[in-house]
Amino acid sequence: MSPTVLRSGPYRFFFFASDRNEPPHVHVAREDKAAKFWLSPVRQAYNDGFGKNELRRIERLVRQHETELLKAWHEYFKPGG
Repeated sequence: MSPTVLRSGPYRFFFFASDRNEPPHVHVAREDKAAKFWLSPVRQAYNDGFGKNELRRIERLVRQHETELLKAWHEYFKPGG
């Protein structure tokens, strides 16, 4: 299961249920491209297909929405959840 936690333009931001044991992060996808960003502090974990300019745009979105992405992470992966 991979709940969508944010949509912005063509981008879908989501978690994988199996991400529970990793530090907070978010995956982003558009068509056949994907990337992963760690949260707090925001930094790129991997990129599969996005160009440099688009990746910078995505990182800005992650930074703009960092608080709500962290909140969604902690709510989704809360203990006992």
